[in-house]
Amino acid sequence: MTTSVPASRIPEAVHRRRWAILGVLMLSLLIVVLDNSILNVAIKTISTPAPVGLGATQSQIEWAINAYTLVFAGLLFTSGLIGDRLGRKKVLLGGIAVFGIGSALAAESGSPGQLIAYRALMALGAAFVMPATLAVLMNVFEREEQPKAIGIWAGGVGLAIAIGPITGGALLDHFWWGSVFFINVPIVIIALVLMVWLVPDSRDPRPGRLDPIGVVLSVVGLVLLVYGIIKGGQLADFTDPTVLATIGAGVVVLAAFVVFEMRSDHPSLDVSYFKNKVFSSAMAAIALVFFALMGVTFFSVFYTQSVRGYSPLQSGLLMLPLAAAQMIFAPRARLVVQRFGNKATTTAGLVVIAGTLAAFATFDADTPIWLLEVIFFLMGTGMAHIMTPTSVVIMQALPREKAGSASALSNTFRQVGGALGIAVLGSVLATAYRNGIEDKLAVLPAGLRDKAGDSIEATLGIAQKLGPQGKLLVGPADDAFLHAMHVTAFWGAGVALIGAVITALYLPGRTRANEQENEEEELVAALD
Repeated sequence: MTTSVPASRIPEAVHRRRWAILGVLMLSLLIVVLDNSILNVAIKTISTPAPVGLGATQSQIEWAINAYTLVFAGLLFTSGLIGDRLGRKKVLLGGIAVFGIGSALAAESGSPGQLIAYRALMALGAAFVMPATLAVLMNVFEREEQPKAIGIWAGGVGLAIAIGPITGGALLDHFWWGSVFFINVPIVIIALVLMVWLVPDSRDPRPGRLDPIGVVLSVVGLVLLVYGIIKGGQLADFTDPTVLATIGAGVVVLAAFVVFEMRSDHPSLDVSYFKNKVFSSAMAAIALVFFALMGVTFFSVFYTQSVRGYSPLQSGLLMLPLAAAQMIFAPRARLVVQRFGNKATTTAGLVVIAGTLAAFATFDADTPIWLLEVIFFLMGTGMAHIMTPTSVVIMQALPREKAGSASALSNTFRQVGGALGIAVLGSVLATAYRNGIEDKLAVLPAGLRDKAGDSIEATLGIAQKLGPQGKLLVGPADDAFLHAMHVTAFWGAGVALIGAVITALYLPGRTRANEQENEEEELVAALD
């Protein structure tokens, strides 16, 4: 059990500027999260043929997203340990610099393959940024202030989600698609200057040894698993021998990774942490909510832009309620936890997420847009009441000196959950769409049918080139996509409900400490 650390552990000069340090850390977090939220509104543009975009297929778009998340997740274990060993400030500075270089290169990509490669380079830098921000936070705030600081930190995620789509949409309205990556460069420069000036260095006095074999096994296993899932969706056939072999190989390699980590005297993933049911259920909640949400974000962009006809900027503005809800409720979620406990708060959040995802299964081409806005707001509210309590549970489960490892583990499960969500739900979407549109493509030349069935954007792109004849495909394409979206939404809702069951069973309920805090607050209010 983690014990409180005396105030003398934190130098007074650092303690006085702790809120300014938190601001800098949130800027660094903003860079990492902003990239993915900006990319969300650019998906349709990048899939448009050159010169407007890169002509990327749906599977290439999935890989552009997952190349980032897989490298990011695979290196988080090691990056947390390197930060513990070399110093978190050094790791932050190096990670942000690499991220900035990758962003500049991604902006000038000449093909989907180059974009995927440069996104992986960006992830290399981001992997060293994310765990270090939370580790530094845990080292500049005392235990009693940590929940409040983590709540504000989590609110920074909401801010990034808000800024990302709107900024991305505005850039795409005025500049080329690569501007959504180039915008990271000036933010990186500002963050580097502020980091050097404000952020103190910290490290683990007894850091763990690096685990290169574990890192390789985890990355290879995840890549094989995700590749197999995406390939199955692309072929609309999960019984294909290549698909089954790839998925099977991924599962075997990941099983070997777990066995190796259990036997290693310096594991990057300490499997013993998961003997604690509270810790495990908190991690599962994070993974499952991002599994559901990332998959929904993926199809909602095509719904708003391809089916409803909104511009990238309008599409970004439509997601503002989701971000606003996170910004409003994430810093205040700790108050709900104090009154109702972790179990009730997190479980209710997951039930709300499941309900909002199920609501997408009722949407059609002329659903009132205000209803979509309400759903996004409720989705952000649910997410805020999941991320804050689970982050506190995870970070306080380990000693302060292991903050880097705890942060890495939390973010790994978040990223792996998101990557699998995009792969699985993206494949469900692709399979359902291809099955729905296939019999309507007979009017096309044989050579175009397979490509047109890849995604709604591919169908509409080919239809536009065919002129009047192609207009006959627009209606069926919209109908096929809406059916595919409904199927995918139900899958996402089911995953969120599984998370709700896990947290209801294993997260702690309202504790005596919660009751004492409420009694003290009521007494203070009465005296005032």
